[in-house]
Amino acid sequence: MTPLYPLKFKTIFKDKIWGGEKIDKVLGKDFSPLPNCGETWEISGVEGNISVVAEGALAGKKLTELIEEYKDTLLGKQVFENSGTEFPLLVKFIDANADLSIQVHPDDTLAKARHNSLGKTEMWYIFQADENTKLVSGFNREMDKDTYVQHLEEKRLTEIMNYEDVVDDDVFFLPAGRVHTIGKGCLLAEIQQTSDITYRIYDFDRKDAQGNTRELHTEEALDAIDYKHYSQYKTEYDKSVKNEAVQLATCPYFETNVLKCDAPIARNYDEIDSFVIYVCFDGAFAVHYGETNIEVKKGDAVLLPANIKNVTLNPSGQFKILESYVPRP
Repeated sequence: MTPLYPLKFKTIFKDKIWGGEKIDKVLGKDFSPLPNCGETWEISGVEGNISVVAEGALAGKKLTELIEEYKDTLLGKQVFENSGTEFPLLVKFIDANADLSIQVHPDDTLAKARHNSLGKTEMWYIFQADENTKLVSGFNREMDKDTYVQHLEEKRLTEIMNYEDVVDDDVFFLPAGRVHTIGKGCLLAEIQQTSDITYRIYDFDRKDAQGNTRELHTEEALDAIDYKHYSQYKTEYDKSVKNEAVQLATCPYFETNVLKCDAPIARNYDEIDSFVIYVCFDGAFAVHYGETNIEVKKGDAVLLPANIKNVTLNPSGQFKILESYVPRP
């Protein structure tokens, strides 16, 4: 059996009605011949969009094939016991050249009943935002279903949405049920449960190149929405910390840290029972373990198998990455 190593996968490019050019111009990822690129799926176990290894002795292997062959050696014992052969996380880059639709995702219970799928809890790390960029997360006041429906029917939905100003390095955690949208000018990394279930609530009445509006799921969304108002939606953390991990999000599905480093940093994963994902959105570094170095640059996502417990991340100048894994129950 071929020994496992830090794995990179071929990028899956998605053109979207709201997509732009930053995937290429900022991240250096050529999405031609697509007219634009709204999303890249960097590590995916979603049916129909299974990631394929890009480099090394396992090049050409699908992620699903690796899981079937290596099982808990790749995923971790507790992850494999809970998820089986389904990879539990989906990693994306998203470029919003226009506002995305206002939408919501169901939780596990509702998604299982309706779609035989997992729900979708996610987080966003905005690593580049144009001036005056905003996004929507939740409601701006206490809400109930009847009031929400009234605003929706009267096309006044935006009046009750919570708009947030965003700048580089902002973070938002979005549990299933939270109404949201990414605003024009955001380039971000998304860590989420493996699910592609989205209920589109409002799409600003826009039309595609053929003059068609996109399908809405207003009825389906009613039972998925969390109508509660929260005092804070943006994640607060110390953006000035260097050369150590800073926790951004933790939930049953994933734990994510940010590392901003200009010096080598050792990472020990003996205490977790999970694979680790690195998403690099600035700079470059090498993952060093044993006698091996894996080069990682801006725009790369790397899957560190669960059996690799000790690595050193050696910067080429400096780097910024997200580090994600599945926490112990």
